[in-house]
Amino acid sequence: MNLLNELREALGASQVLVEGDLSAYEMDWRRRFPGRALAVVRPGSTAEVAAIVRLCAAYGVSLVPQGGNTGLVGGSTPDASGTQVLLSLARLNKVRAIDAANLTMTVEAGCVLQTVQEAAVGAGFLFPLSLAAEGSCTIGGNLASNAGGTQVLRYGNARDLCLGLEVVTSAGEVWEGLSGLRKDNTGYDLRDLFIGSEGTLGVITAATLKLYPRPAARMTALAACDTLEAAVALLSLAQARLGAGLTGFEVMNQFSLQLVRKHFPQLRQPLPPSPWTVLLELSDTESEAHARTMFEGLLEQALESELISDAAVAESLEQSHGLWHLRESIPLAQVEEGLNIKHDIALPVSRIPAFVAATDAALAAAFPGVRMVDFGHLGDGNLHYNVQAPEGVAAADFLLAHEAAINHIVYDAVLAQGGSISAEHGIGQLKREELAERKSPVALGLMRAIKKALDPQGLMNPGRVL
Repeated sequence: MNLLNELREALGASQVLVEGDLSAYEMDWRRRFPGRALAVVRPGSTAEVAAIVRLCAAYGVSLVPQGGNTGLVGGSTPDASGTQVLLSLARLNKVRAIDAANLTMTVEAGCVLQTVQEAAVGAGFLFPLSLAAEGSCTIGGNLASNAGGTQVLRYGNARDLCLGLEVVTSAGEVWEGLSGLRKDNTGYDLRDLFIGSEGTLGVITAATLKLYPRPAARMTALAACDTLEAAVALLSLAQARLGAGLTGFEVMNQFSLQLVRKHFPQLRQPLPPSPWTVLLELSDTESEAHARTMFEGLLEQALESELISDAAVAESLEQSHGLWHLRESIPLAQVEEGLNIKHDIALPVSRIPAFVAATDAALAAAFPGVRMVDFGHLGDGNLHYNVQAPEGVAAADFLLAHEAAINHIVYDAVLAQGGSISAEHGIGQLKREELAERKSPVALGLMRAIKKALDPQGLMNPGRVL
């Protein structure tokens, strides 16, 4: 009996896909890393995941775990060899339990993030992880890549929102680590090894997540800033006046919103174009009246001190969603404009203005006419620093010819400012060589030792991260 037959026997023939159009599994979201799988397998339980891993280990066949396939670094699609098994977690999509007194919920890895959010709301709570792909990304993928999103400033990354995991190891054993404990000082933190490991150490099958009380009120606004320095100063003022109530602080340069205006003209932009636009949000635990007083006081002081030149406050939940939709439409507008060179970088907030000014100038000098799409989570120092081809230049040709040189300029500048080449997207295939070149040799040695210890056959998502 061969591997495919044994997989069919373990899962049922209908859950082992080898024919037809499998592009939804084999092509990444950015369409940069097409692959071909030996088979796409769709387990319906943790026990079935374990059986698949044991079979692949016995045959020496590598596995590529996949959630919603919304990643941006080519971390969850097979290579072109046709020898890898793609393990889709989509059918592991149950909400297993909600513990209201403990403020936790346990969900399976294939649960779509929006489903997790809605289940929390249905129980009267908030699960605060939020990102543009939340309607299709899954909680397993969020944890495997340690996703960030728009509320990291207040609640932290996916890692900070997870208390426990269930994981299938490379040997096909199940680690039952679904603890709802906030304190467990009994040795190495195995949970944190698997979070952010991009499926290279094991397969996350379920997680216990933190819940929070729902805020009594939210206030959202756009504010226009003449400089990035002013936006950073506004962040400091907002943190001082709003404290932990400041849950979102996004920044967008003029060209990023110009792309949204060009490709999605139906989306209303309530402020005229400005060099920089900030989207900020307050979540208040007291009342709407208290939230409005706090928020309007902040904006009045910002106007008086000339940190902002104009502001628009959402007067309804619909308007608030509209403001967030502008921010979330920037990546979609870039897709419409053509392939672009993406950089998901982290920097100390204080150094972001100097980095942007110097690196914008260096890129403009080296590649005249290049268009910068700068936006992201200024509140936590995560900038999406993307480079669009000059007007009239074929985007795909520009990327092919200049991506390596542009990456060199950007990443040299990032490291010179004490930053990181990946803030929330992960490494995958896209940044693997950059990591090998720029990460500390000591850190890389430790990472390789962990990989060797937990995946001695090297079958778990090989060629990713390391």
